[in-house]
Amino acid sequence: MPKPIHPLEVLRRPLITEKGTRLGSENKYVFEVNRGSNKPQIKEAVEKAFDVSVLHVNVINVKGKSRGRRGRRAAHRPDWRKAVVTLSPDDKIELFEGL
Repeated sequence: MPKPIHPLEVLRRPLITEKGTRLGSENKYVFEVNRGSNKPQIKEAVEKAFDVSVLHVNVINVKGKSRGRRGRRAAHRPDWRKAVVTLSPDDKIELFEGL
């Protein structure tokens, strides 16, 4: 069984991109999350951090891009994990407002 992750360590940072801004109108918000976290942990972390109710959590594992070569070996950026969180219709996260 994996080691439990504290809810404050699950969310790394909000991802503010064009697609993420467009999803904000659908009440969906995008975060970079800890690679070892699962959907219930992400849901709990968002609910505690922003005092909202979460309906759905979708998770995407993103492969790190190639950075170039060092001798014979190619260097890569680290893999990371992204979560798209859908909130109930009456909730909003103020952090993303006004972008």
